[in-house]
Amino acid sequence: MGILSWLGFNASEHRDTETPEGVMPPRRSAASEVNTDTALSLVAVYRAVSILSTAASQLSLDVWRGREQIDTPLVARRPDVAMPLSEWLAETVNSLALTGNAYWRITRDDRGPRNIEVLDPWKCSPQEDGTLGYESKRLQPSEFRHLKLMPRAGVLYGLGPIQAARAEIAGALDLRNYSSAWFASGDTPSGVLSSDQHLTAEQAKQYKDIWNQREAHEVAVMGAGLSYSPVMLNPEDAQFIANRQFTTTEIARLFGVPAHLMLAAVEGTSLTYTNVAQADLTFVRWSLMTYLRAIESALSEVLPGQQSARFNLDALLRPDTTTRYTAHQIALTAGFLTVDEVRDIEGLPPLASPTSPEVPADA
Repeated sequence: MGILSWLGFNASEHRDTETPEGVMPPRRSAASEVNTDTALSLVAVYRAVSILSTAASQLSLDVWRGREQIDTPLVARRPDVAMPLSEWLAETVNSLALTGNAYWRITRDDRGPRNIEVLDPWKCSPQEDGTLGYESKRLQPSEFRHLKLMPRAGVLYGLGPIQAARAEIAGALDLRNYSSAWFASGDTPSGVLSSDQHLTAEQAKQYKDIWNQREAHEVAVMGAGLSYSPVMLNPEDAQFIANRQFTTTEIARLFGVPAHLMLAAVEGTSLTYTNVAQADLTFVRWSLMTYLRAIESALSEVLPGQQSARFNLDALLRPDTTTRYTAHQIALTAGFLTVDEVRDIEGLPPLASPTSPEVPADA
């Protein structure tokens, strides 16, 4: 019987049995106690949020008027003058991932929006009349934008992964605390000294004291039918590997992050370059785009006129060099791209044009 079974612990739940004091936490985590800080103390949650914000922070924003791309205004290149675009995007995505909501305070002048500041979501409270309570202020609709990760009809707040799955996060915290408390308590004996003879309590204490008082690595001499068996923890049991792996996979699923990006192996699957690339593309389309669309929509509402903001996803969707060059070759052979157009896609300048013949000055 493994140590986990001996403890009454399985991969999916804690059994409601009593355990020695110090081994199991005095009480289990309640879903109502799960918050941003406790959730982020889990490695899997921290990494999932980090992956989402890192992916978004690599992107740039383009601005369009109808079907025409225009020069990106400063407010889209650097929404908050106090920080670079990458940090501003990371703060927005982190707020959405951790709380399901993000709030921008907009500063305007006669020419339009000048600054967009990401507010602390815990200090914001949307009101029924469309205003936003922020600290001791009341912001009017033109002064802020409220981004919701999962909007729900009739509900003022968006719903984030942590808020939607508090029970699962609480279970993951229980598992982490359980394993930490087990080893910290020192309740596991190093071995068992047993005898095939009947021993009184006094004799048992005497033999135990003799055993414990011997010098380290000293040869042990036992009589009276005594034998010693060390208590060995299976490495897999000692690390609670199966349970932690299950937790990591569940959190990856909760945030919509592929398991390989969480550095977690999924049993029964074999990753190749092709299906890893496909998983990355699926992550961008069906997970990351939830955050990016919320930002695009809110920023488009802030920009003046008919301007709209769109993320340039080339940094995330750009295929490998061999795949790109093969596609370029097909385009060149078919004749629907020129060499200079291909070079422009690759970020290279056009080939030098042939030098025009000089025209005499008196011609």
